[in-house]
Amino acid sequence: MVIPLILFFLTPFAGAAPVPAPPNIDATGYLLLDMHSGRVLAEKNADQRLEPASLTKIMTAHVVFEELAHGTLKPDDLVTVSEKAWKTEGSRMFIEVNSRVSVADLLKGLIIQSGNDAAVALAEHIAGSEDAFANLMNEHAARLGMQGTHFANATGLPHPDHYTTPRDIARVTIATIRDYPEYYSLYSQKEFTYNKIRQHNRNRLLWRDPTVDGVKTGHTKSAGYCLVASARRDDMRLISVVMGTPSDKARIEASQALLNYGFRFFETHRLYAGGSRLTEARVWMGEQEKVALGLAEDLYLTIPRRQYDKLSARSEIEPDIQAPVHKGQALGEVVVELEGETIARVPLVALREIPEGGLWRQAVDTVQRWLPF
Repeated sequence: MVIPLILFFLTPFAGAAPVPAPPNIDATGYLLLDMHSGRVLAEKNADQRLEPASLTKIMTAHVVFEELAHGTLKPDDLVTVSEKAWKTEGSRMFIEVNSRVSVADLLKGLIIQSGNDAAVALAEHIAGSEDAFANLMNEHAARLGMQGTHFANATGLPHPDHYTTPRDIARVTIATIRDYPEYYSLYSQKEFTYNKIRQHNRNRLLWRDPTVDGVKTGHTKSAGYCLVASARRDDMRLISVVMGTPSDKARIEASQALLNYGFRFFETHRLYAGGSRLTEARVWMGEQEKVALGLAEDLYLTIPRRQYDKLSARSEIEPDIQAPVHKGQALGEVVVELEGETIARVPLVALREIPEGGLWRQAVDTVQRWLPF
């Protein structure tokens, strides 16, 4: 399923209270969005192809989570460490060649310690080789709609064909938080000790902001300092992606500034639950005369703070609906306005099947449909 990052919002908040411009961020590219609504609150070069460094490991871990979810991999499975994995340069969890390490420990080494050796060991165990695993990463990226991304390895070490965009990294981050909450909790762990070596999570926002519970840092000389951060305050979750800052301090301050901006000036509300009946429509020639209409998914909207009472919504339903009607078929729209400005149009879909009626039902409806009353 492709994850939409801008799904509902159509226009700026022209009629709403003014919101100040986002903070000035010293980064090659960045993105700030609300996870549930997909509303982008700040961006710069969000679709530019950039080196992700160890942000790559968000996808590496996502693939592992998929394997665990499908039962093709288990946390207590033992992985034999190859010489290639042992020798991989960069950050490490310090696994030994030919040792057998559990998938659970390798995941901690991958996520908390950012171990390149752990990334290669997991890649080889799952796909047979790191190259084959990179192909698997690219398949998952395509499924998630990451059109500006191509992975060449599992670590994020520099490679001319290894790149992504801030928007694409947000996509896989959202998928991880949404689909694998039991594993996402690893991103909030502040330290991990393996082989008697204790290492701290490089995401220093975990110490600085108690609402931050992830996600991942990255750094190479060519990529600069990168950080994906996610924070939850009340029922609102924001994700910031910062790529290509000049220092560790800069990526921390940039991420914190973006998160504070989003929480300070915006709020997110769930207006309607997916699958719930919102209205109904007349169906001609069907076994039933009415069909319940609702939304396929929950509708979240992110709006400027203190503007909720100024929202209004209406249903626009197709005027001539004939059976058969299929469950999930779009038969209209919910239109949401903020002070007269349309900010969302979402399809109204049938919540059940309505088969064609019998000959008598069709005959009666044919007459009723054309009589002038």
